[in-house]
Amino acid sequence: MVSIPIIDLTAFTNGNATTRQAVVKQIYQACHEIGFMYLQNSGISKDLIEQVFSYSKSFFNLPLEVKQKQAWSDEFSNTGYVAIERERLNPNKPGDLKEAFNVGKQGAVNIDACIVGFYDSCTELANTVLQTFALALELPKDFFTTRHNQHNHTLRSLHYPPLQAQPKLGQVRAGEHSDYGSITLLFQDDIGGLEVQTTSGEWIEAVAIPDTVIVNTGDLMQRWTNHVFCSTKHRVMIPSDERVKQSRYSVAFFCHPNDDVEIACLESCQKQHPIYPPILAGEYLLQRLQATYTNS
Repeated sequence: MVSIPIIDLTAFTNGNATTRQAVVKQIYQACHEIGFMYLQNSGISKDLIEQVFSYSKSFFNLPLEVKQKQAWSDEFSNTGYVAIERERLNPNKPGDLKEAFNVGKQGAVNIDACIVGFYDSCTELANTVLQTFALALELPKDFFTTRHNQHNHTLRSLHYPPLQAQPKLGQVRAGEHSDYGSITLLFQDDIGGLEVQTTSGEWIEAVAIPDTVIVNTGDLMQRWTNHVFCSTKHRVMIPSDERVKQSRYSVAFFCHPNDDVEIACLESCQKQHPIYPPILAGEYLLQRLQATYTNS
């Protein structure tokens, strides 16, 4: 059975040429075979992560009318509050049983300092991961980081509230989907529910492992690499036990290339004919966001 590998990033950030290359190889294998991995020793402090989760819980505890004053309004900014069932990650199923708050590089009104610090820390970690990708694909080390240097990333706090009523047919906490950008960093609590689909179509649980960050590759990285790195479908299911009465919280950092970067099959990935035509990163993101949101 395929499992999600656990990779220690220290051997890359502080190691010698041999250990660094070993990590690059592990990351290549993870992205090629399943598209998900757990990273240990990410460089983001545990205290900062706890502050972000605490701030996130405080925000979601606010009355709905207060949260709606900062509602997500357009795909061009992709920032603000997203109410329960407004987002439909699987367009063939009912709206997702979650609420979210998106922050971009410009921050948001009255945003806490811990969020700003966390955004910067995630950017730094993402750049390290992108460097390993470049080396794994036989590219210059800064190939991806220079194409992400406008920091068009989105930090998303998520709350999956306790279930108060029977869900609609086919309704889950987050529908089956793949992420849109290059990579995603995910921080989750221990309630569980995240599932990842293997290449054989089997769903496996991505349990919370203390002091790790989940990293997965997104659609644009899959297009860039001609499926050498896979953008894996994943979902958040409703627990079948007492956890259904508990809130679930997570924080995702969606790393996206500069809008004007053309995503075309990399030379080192052209062993087979390019699967996708070239597309601008910003254009792809807009297409996906427009398809995801239901009318408020």
